[in-house]
Amino acid sequence: MKRDLLSLQDLTPQEILQLCDLAKDLKSKKGARLDILKGKSIGLLFQKPSNRTRVSFEVGIWQLGGNCIYLAPQEISLGKRESASDVAKTLSRYLDALVARTNSHDDIIALGKNATVPIINGLSDLYHPCQALADIFSIQEKFGSFEDITVAYIGDGNNVCHSLLLACAMIGVNIRMASPRGYAPSQEVIDLAENYAQDKGSEISVTTDALEAVKGAQVVYTDVWTSMGQEAEARKRLKIFKKYQINTALMKGAAPDHIFMHCLPAHRGQEVTDEIIDGPHSIVFDQAENRMHIQKAVLAFLSQT
Repeated sequence: MKRDLLSLQDLTPQEILQLCDLAKDLKSKKGARLDILKGKSIGLLFQKPSNRTRVSFEVGIWQLGGNCIYLAPQEISLGKRESASDVAKTLSRYLDALVARTNSHDDIIALGKNATVPIINGLSDLYHPCQALADIFSIQEKFGSFEDITVAYIGDGNNVCHSLLLACAMIGVNIRMASPRGYAPSQEVIDLAENYAQDKGSEISVTTDALEAVKGAQVVYTDVWTSMGQEAEARKRLKIFKKYQINTALMKGAAPDHIFMHCLPAHRGQEVTDEIIDGPHSIVFDQAENRMHIQKAVLAFLSQT
């Protein structure tokens, strides 16, 4: 039976840890050409432009011995030129797996429901599971374990925040989220994460106070204030999020050994200042590299289930 990665709910907490172990092993073989996907073709179906997602998947698929086929937005026009269900059924006849980067999470669900090959969510408006897996892997890589780790997420309660929230809750990492009023994560996602957190004994808190969220945190994380598709709100958001900038003054409250994370691309001078993103505590480019290693682990895992 085929398995998908539409959201982190498609994995168990133990499988997340297994993926981190597999990513560590694959990273140790960095650059080597393996045969895990030998003879297999993986499609990338993108409705949104991408730097890290496209390149990390293309290079990763090549390193695993597979063939990658990129399908640009204008080539498919998912939901316009052709329905998501028809696209899924057709591409299943050609491909061994499909990575989709869509505007709507409903399209991801439709692809998963109708495809007979694994579907991997490369980003939707609700979730970004591959990013969250890379984040968890990066935290483990830097601290050696997840014990006594608190993550402070500062900014918009968006797709990245949703997946990070679920990932932390599933593996027992405390997470605090600070967002302006009206821009907090989805209550439905918070409720789901709290169910996982109760099982793991971790804590989740949602606040409007960035200083409170950062206090003593080992990990401070942010994302852009205006995501793709929200450009009309950019000027308004700049004013609303001004107090949520990651800067030297805010980071004074973090733990001495803290790390700074950002999924990129970064709008320097908005959500984060240069001295933080380029500073000694920043791991943003290690984090970006780890996208490739964890995605290779996901591809290997799904190809064997």
